[in-house]
Amino acid sequence: MTYFVYLIVNINKKAAQVVSYVGYTNNLKKRLLLHNVSKGAKFTKGKNWKLAYSKKYKNKSIALKEEYKLKKNFKLRNEIKKRFLKNENISFTAL
Repeated sequence: MTYFVYLIVNINKKAAQVVSYVGYTNNLKKRLLLHNVSKGAKFTKGKNWKLAYSKKYKNKSIALKEEYKLKKNFKLRNEIKKRFLKNENISFTAL
């Protein structure tokens, strides 16, 4: 079975703020939907999330290790968020 490590972002233009969440799943579309209907992690409830990054892994063990690395690597997370904002043509940088 394949697993995905993903980073989702919530953009608050009024507050010029970008919040991110890192997770893993074996069904990326379903997991994003759950986050957006407030059935995902407690942290993600009540917000509109967009997928900024995902990567596929062969097994759960590797995915969990990579998820942990991405959660702790704030420099990489900020780079991913900056690229996402650039691709979405959002001009503020709250990173």
